[in-house]
Amino acid sequence: MADHQRQRIHPVVVEAPAPPTTPLVPPGSLRSEKGSSNAYHRPSPLLLQHSHAMPPIIPLPPKKRSRSCFCKCLCWTLFLIFLLFILIAAIAATIYFVFKPKLPDYSVDTLRISDLRLNFDTSLYAKFEVRITATNPNKKIGIYYEKDGRMSVWYTNTELCQGSLPEFYQGHQNRTVLNLSLSGQVQAGSTIMAAIQQQQQTGRIPLDLKVKAPVAIKLGTLKLRKVKVLGECQLLVDSLSSNNLISIKASNCKFRMKL
Repeated sequence: MADHQRQRIHPVVVEAPAPPTTPLVPPGSLRSEKGSSNAYHRPSPLLLQHSHAMPPIIPLPPKKRSRSCFCKCLCWTLFLIFLLFILIAAIAATIYFVFKPKLPDYSVDTLRISDLRLNFDTSLYAKFEVRITATNPNKKIGIYYEKDGRMSVWYTNTELCQGSLPEFYQGHQNRTVLNLSLSGQVQAGSTIMAAIQQQQQTGRIPLDLKVKAPVAIKLGTLKLRKVKVLGECQLLVDSLSSNNLISIKASNCKFRMKL
């Protein structure tokens, strides 16, 4: 009995069962709504399609910063141009009302033909002596007559002679008398000479005196940029005989400025 009580009790090792090779929950299965751990059902094909679909691509909004910057630059440029025009108009109005500018005036006093003849090559040689008066009617504006000023005498559409205008300064409300010598030669002058002699019998010969004078305007002590005075005097004379003082029966002069 004692031996039986002393008998040892050896523990028995029980091996755990191997884990299942197949998953308890099949892939893509969902647990049932009843909460049972063993009840599963397969998802619908529509659900699987949405679960594997790519997310939608949302386009980025267009960049408006560069366009907005361009619009601002354009608006500022137009504003500055408009402001510049306003400033120029204000300056021009101030000059006009303060200085009251007027165009210079010219008149032909005398016209004499020193020489008018046909050469052996049928060219026509002409030399005129012209006396003109240039008047500056402005009270506060002076006029600088620059170089390259020209005066010419035309018969119909043919230039007979030309000459240079002198360089000088004309003060306020000043009159300056200019004595100019004009000369020139025209090819095929026999036709022109015949027309002049025919009109000379009527005592009414039309001539044109054209002036191109580059001038600079002086406002007080300020000398402005150079402009051109363009003028034309339509004359009606009685004769074109050499070495005779020609009588000017009519004269009509017009002048304008060109920038």
